Amino acid sequence: MSKTMSKPVFTSKKQQVMNYLARGNDITPKQAFSRYGVKNLRATMSNIKDQVENYGNWEVTTRTLDNGATCYGMDFHGYTDNPFAIRAGLI
Repeated sequence: MSKTMSKPVFTSKKQQVMNYLARGNDITPKQAFSRYGVKNLRATMSNIKDQVENYGNWEVTTRTLDNGATCYGMDFHGYTDNPFAIRAGLI
């Protein structure tokens, strides 16, 4: 009798940041490094922006905090019956 073993699920750093932002959170470079090991959040966010803004449902936002740090976020602009947005608690 053989046992079926499933492969461990690997989630990339980029996907972890996207999931975090999709839940309505903001992130700074320092937070991205401590939580996910992302060393260059600016490059990661550029890559995320290219991916998510192609479909017109998401917009990557940037703001500067009082301490001078850059803070990134994502705003959802999709339709209200989007199953992902419902599961994520965005609508």
